Amino acid sequence: MRSLALIVGSVAVGSTLLIGSLLLPPSVQAASSAAAPAASAPVAAAPYVLPPLPYAADALQPAIDPETMSLHHQRHHGAAVKALNDLAPTLPALQDGAIEALLGQVSSLPAAVRNNLGSHYNHSLFWTVMAPAGQGGAPSSALAAAIERDFSSMDAMKQQFSQAAATRFGSGWAWLIRKPDGKLAITSTPNQDNPLMDVAEVRGTPVLGLDVWEHAYYLKYRNLRGDYIAAWWDVVNWNEVSRRFESAAPAPQNTP
Repeated sequence: MRSLALIVGSVAVGSTLLIGSLLLPPSVQAASSAAAPAASAPVAAAPYVLPPLPYAADALQPAIDPETMSLHHQRHHGAAVKALNDLAPTLPALQDGAIEALLGQVSSLPAAVRNNLGSHYNHSLFWTVMAPAGQGGAPSSALAAAIERDFSSMDAMKQQFSQAAATRFGSGWAWLIRKPDGKLAITSTPNQDNPLMDVAEVRGTPVLGLDVWEHAYYLKYRNLRGDYIAAWWDVVNWNEVSRRFESAAPAPQNTP
Protein backbone atom coordinates (compact mmCIF):
# COMPACT_ATOMS: atom_id res chain seq x y z
CA MET A 1 0.00 0.00 0.00
CA ARG A 2 1.30 3.37 -0.95
CA SER A 3 1.73 5.51 2.14
CA LEU A 4 0.61 9.06 2.38
CA ALA A 5 3.43 11.58 2.35
CA LEU A 6 3.57 13.97 5.26
CA ILE A 7 4.28 17.58 4.38
CA VAL A 8 4.23 21.03 5.88
CA GLY A 9 2.20 23.76 4.16
CA SER A 10 0.50 23.40 0.74
CA VAL A 11 2.46 22.92 -2.48
CA ALA A 12 1.75 21.37 -5.89
CA VAL A 13 3.76 18.32 -7.09
CA GLY A 14 2.98 17.40 -10.67
CA SER A 15 -0.78 16.92 -10.83
CA THR A 16 -1.08 16.28 -7.10
CA LEU A 17 -1.81 18.91 -4.46
CA LEU A 18 -0.23 18.71 -1.03
CA ILE A 19 -2.60 20.18 1.58
CA GLY A 20 -1.77 20.33 5.24
CA SER A 21 -0.19 16.94 5.99
CA LEU A 22 -1.87 14.92 3.27
CA LEU A 23 -0.96 14.11 -0.33
CA LEU A 24 -4.31 14.39 -2.13
CA PRO A 25 -4.99 12.86 -5.54
CA PRO A 26 -6.37 15.07 -8.39
CA SER A 27 -9.96 13.83 -7.93
CA VAL A 28 -10.01 15.02 -4.33
CA GLN A 29 -8.33 18.29 -5.35
CA ALA A 30 -11.20 19.01 -7.74
CA ALA A 31 -13.81 18.29 -5.11
CA SER A 32 -12.01 20.48 -2.60
CA SER A 33 -11.78 23.34 -5.07
CA ALA A 34 -15.48 23.12 -5.87
CA ALA A 35 -16.39 23.16 -2.20
CA ALA A 36 -14.18 26.12 -1.35
CA PRO A 37 -16.17 29.36 -0.94
CA ALA A 38 -15.58 32.01 -3.57
CA ALA A 39 -13.75 35.11 -2.42
CA SER A 40 -16.29 37.75 -1.42
CA ALA A 41 -16.42 40.98 -3.38
CA PRO A 42 -14.97 44.00 -1.58
CA VAL A 43 -17.57 46.02 0.32
CA ALA A 44 -17.83 49.62 -0.81
CA ALA A 45 -16.99 52.14 1.87
CA ALA A 46 -19.98 54.00 3.29
CA PRO A 47 -20.12 57.50 1.79
CA TYR A 48 -21.03 59.14 5.11
CA VAL A 49 -19.05 58.69 8.32
CA LEU A 50 -19.84 59.70 11.89
CA PRO A 51 -16.97 61.98 12.94
CA PRO A 52 -15.47 61.31 16.37
CA LEU A 53 -15.97 63.86 19.10
CA PRO A 54 -12.93 66.16 19.32
CA TYR A 55 -12.91 65.73 23.13
CA ALA A 56 -14.06 63.21 25.73
CA ALA A 57 -17.78 62.89 26.37
CA ASP A 58 -17.35 64.40 29.83
CA ALA A 59 -15.08 67.25 28.73
CA LEU A 60 -17.80 69.90 28.49
CA GLN A 61 -19.08 69.56 32.04
CA PRO A 62 -20.81 71.21 33.76
CA ALA A 63 -22.40 72.83 30.70
CA ILE A 64 -23.17 69.50 29.00
CA ASP A 65 -23.26 66.21 30.89
CA PRO A 66 -21.51 63.12 29.49
CA GLU A 67 -24.68 61.02 29.16
CA THR A 68 -26.32 63.66 26.99
CA MET A 69 -23.15 64.06 24.93
CA SER A 70 -22.80 60.32 24.30
CA LEU A 71 -26.46 59.79 23.43
CA HIS A 72 -26.54 62.90 21.25
CA HIS A 73 -23.44 61.92 19.29
CA GLN A 74 -23.86 58.16 19.01
CA ARG A 75 -27.64 57.77 18.81
CA HIS A 76 -28.94 60.98 17.23
CA HIS A 77 -26.09 62.00 14.92
CA GLY A 78 -25.25 58.35 14.34
CA ALA A 79 -28.83 57.62 13.24
CA ALA A 80 -28.66 60.38 10.63
CA VAL A 81 -25.40 59.01 9.22
CA LYS A 82 -26.87 55.50 9.04
CA ALA A 83 -29.98 56.81 7.30
CA LEU A 84 -27.88 58.59 4.66
CA ASN A 85 -25.86 55.45 3.98
CA ASP A 86 -29.08 53.43 3.72
CA LEU A 87 -30.44 55.94 1.20
CA ALA A 88 -27.25 56.20 -0.86
CA PRO A 89 -27.64 53.00 -2.95
CA THR A 90 -30.88 54.33 -4.45
CA LEU A 91 -29.88 58.00 -4.71
CA PRO A 92 -26.84 58.65 -6.91
CA ALA A 93 -26.52 62.19 -5.52
CA LEU A 94 -25.51 60.71 -2.15
CA GLN A 95 -23.02 58.16 -3.36
CA ASP A 96 -19.93 60.37 -3.24
CA GLY A 97 -20.65 61.70 0.24
CA ALA A 98 -21.47 65.23 -0.89
CA ILE A 99 -22.89 67.55 1.77
CA GLU A 100 -22.79 71.31 1.18
CA ALA A 101 -23.50 71.16 -2.56
CA LEU A 102 -26.60 69.06 -1.90
CA LEU A 103 -27.83 71.34 0.88
CA GLY A 104 -28.00 74.14 -1.68
CA GLN A 105 -30.49 72.13 -3.75
CA VAL A 106 -32.24 70.25 -0.99
CA SER A 107 -35.70 71.41 -2.12
CA SER A 108 -35.38 69.07 -5.10
CA LEU A 109 -34.44 66.05 -2.98
CA PRO A 110 -36.56 63.70 -0.85
CA ALA A 111 -37.54 64.89 2.62
CA ALA A 112 -35.42 62.13 4.16
CA VAL A 113 -32.32 63.67 2.57
CA ARG A 114 -33.23 67.13 3.83
CA ASN A 115 -33.69 65.85 7.37
CA ASN A 116 -30.71 63.53 7.63
CA LEU A 117 -28.19 65.48 5.57
CA GLY A 118 -29.12 68.59 7.53
CA SER A 119 -28.65 66.68 10.78
CA HIS A 120 -25.26 65.37 9.67
CA TYR A 121 -23.98 68.80 8.66
CA ASN A 122 -25.43 70.56 11.70
CA HIS A 123 -24.08 68.12 14.26
CA SER A 124 -20.67 67.86 12.58
CA LEU A 125 -20.37 71.63 12.95
CA PHE A 126 -21.81 71.63 16.47
CA TRP A 127 -19.16 69.30 17.94
CA THR A 128 -16.32 71.44 16.56
CA VAL A 129 -17.59 74.83 17.75
CA MET A 130 -17.40 73.64 21.35
CA ALA A 131 -14.36 73.03 23.55
CA PRO A 132 -13.74 72.42 27.25
CA ALA A 133 -14.20 75.56 29.31
CA GLY A 134 -11.12 77.75 29.15
CA GLN A 135 -9.76 76.06 26.01
CA GLY A 136 -11.82 77.75 23.31
CA GLY A 137 -9.77 80.92 23.07
CA ALA A 138 -11.24 84.27 22.07
CA PRO A 139 -12.64 85.64 18.81
CA SER A 140 -9.95 86.59 16.31
CA SER A 141 -9.41 90.28 15.70
CA ALA A 142 -11.24 89.98 12.36
CA LEU A 143 -14.25 88.25 13.92
CA ALA A 144 -14.31 90.64 16.89
CA ALA A 145 -14.29 93.62 14.52
CA ALA A 146 -17.14 92.13 12.47
CA ILE A 147 -19.20 91.50 15.62
CA GLU A 148 -18.60 95.07 16.75
CA ARG A 149 -19.58 96.37 13.32
CA ASP A 150 -22.74 94.31 12.89
CA PHE A 151 -24.03 94.03 16.49
CA SER A 152 -22.31 96.94 18.28
CA SER A 153 -20.76 94.63 20.90
CA MET A 154 -20.08 91.01 21.83
CA ASP A 155 -22.69 91.21 24.59
CA ALA A 156 -25.30 92.46 22.14
CA MET A 157 -24.51 89.62 19.73
CA LYS A 158 -24.78 87.03 22.50
CA GLN A 159 -28.08 88.46 23.65
CA GLN A 160 -29.55 88.41 20.15
CA PHE A 161 -28.25 84.89 19.51
CA SER A 162 -29.60 83.61 22.83
CA GLN A 163 -32.98 85.16 22.06
CA ALA A 164 -33.08 83.41 18.69
CA ALA A 165 -32.26 80.10 20.38
CA ALA A 166 -34.77 80.56 23.20
CA THR A 167 -37.65 81.55 20.93
CA ARG A 168 -37.19 78.89 18.24
CA PHE A 169 -40.52 77.11 18.66
CA GLY A 170 -40.21 73.35 19.03
CA SER A 171 -37.03 71.81 17.68
CA GLY A 172 -34.34 73.55 15.69
CA TRP A 173 -31.10 75.49 15.65
CA ALA A 174 -29.79 79.01 16.25
CA TRP A 175 -27.05 80.32 13.96
CA LEU A 176 -24.46 83.04 13.57
CA ILE A 177 -23.83 83.23 9.84
CA ARG A 178 -21.71 85.13 7.39
CA LYS A 179 -23.86 86.32 4.51
CA PRO A 180 -22.67 86.54 0.92
CA ASP A 181 -22.01 90.28 1.38
CA GLY A 182 -19.64 89.49 4.26
CA LYS A 183 -21.87 90.79 7.04
CA LEU A 184 -22.77 88.72 10.09
CA ALA A 185 -26.38 87.86 10.90
CA ILE A 186 -28.28 85.77 13.42
CA THR A 187 -31.07 83.45 12.40
CA SER A 188 -32.74 80.22 13.45
CA THR A 189 -34.08 77.26 11.52
CA PRO A 190 -36.65 74.55 12.30
CA ASN A 191 -35.90 70.87 12.66
CA GLN A 192 -32.59 70.00 10.94
CA ASP A 193 -32.64 72.84 8.41
CA ASN A 194 -29.70 75.21 8.17
CA PRO A 195 -28.82 78.47 6.37
CA LEU A 196 -27.00 76.67 3.54
CA MET A 197 -30.27 75.17 2.33
CA ASP A 198 -32.16 76.71 -0.55
CA VAL A 199 -35.29 76.56 1.65
CA ALA A 200 -33.82 78.77 4.40
CA GLU A 201 -35.42 82.16 5.05
CA VAL A 202 -31.99 83.73 5.66
CA ARG A 203 -29.07 82.21 3.79
CA GLY A 204 -25.38 82.32 4.57
CA THR A 205 -22.46 80.26 5.81
CA PRO A 206 -22.80 79.08 9.43
CA VAL A 207 -19.89 80.00 11.68
CA LEU A 208 -21.58 79.14 15.00
CA GLY A 209 -24.59 76.94 15.69
CA LEU A 210 -26.53 75.81 18.74
CA ASP A 211 -28.76 72.75 18.84
CA VAL A 212 -31.99 73.49 20.71
CA TRP A 213 -33.68 70.16 20.15
CA GLU A 214 -34.72 68.80 23.55
CA HIS A 215 -32.41 65.81 23.14
CA ALA A 216 -29.48 68.27 23.36
CA TYR A 217 -30.28 69.35 26.90
CA TYR A 218 -33.32 67.69 28.49
CA LEU A 219 -31.52 65.10 30.65
CA LYS A 220 -29.74 67.86 32.55
CA TYR A 221 -31.90 70.96 32.16
CA ARG A 222 -35.37 69.46 31.71
CA ASN A 223 -37.54 72.23 30.23
CA LEU A 224 -35.15 75.06 31.18
CA ARG A 225 -33.81 75.78 27.72
CA GLY A 226 -32.64 79.23 28.79
CA ASP A 227 -30.32 77.73 31.43
CA TYR A 228 -28.80 75.43 28.80
CA ILE A 229 -28.21 78.36 26.44
CA ALA A 230 -26.57 80.46 29.17
CA ALA A 231 -24.25 77.61 30.22
CA TRP A 232 -23.35 76.78 26.61
CA TRP A 233 -21.53 80.08 26.09
CA ASP A 234 -18.84 78.82 28.50
CA VAL A 235 -17.85 76.05 26.06
CA VAL A 236 -17.91 77.92 22.74
CA ASN A 237 -14.74 77.25 20.76
CA TRP A 238 -13.95 80.74 19.47
CA ASN A 239 -10.83 79.47 17.74
CA GLU A 240 -12.97 77.30 15.48
CA VAL A 241 -15.66 79.95 15.07
CA SER A 242 -12.98 82.42 13.97
CA ARG A 243 -11.58 79.91 11.49
CA ARG A 244 -15.02 79.32 10.01
CA PHE A 245 -15.67 83.06 9.81
CA GLU A 246 -12.46 83.67 7.91
CA SER A 247 -12.91 80.70 5.57
CA ALA A 248 -16.41 81.99 4.72
CA ALA A 249 -15.02 85.27 3.39
CA PRO A 250 -17.02 86.44 0.36
CA ALA A 251 -15.43 86.05 -3.04
CA PRO A 252 -13.80 89.23 -4.31
CA GLN A 253 -15.96 91.18 -6.72
CA ASN A 254 -14.65 91.88 -10.21
CA THR A 255 -14.38 95.60 -10.90
CA PRO A 256 -15.13 96.88 -14.41
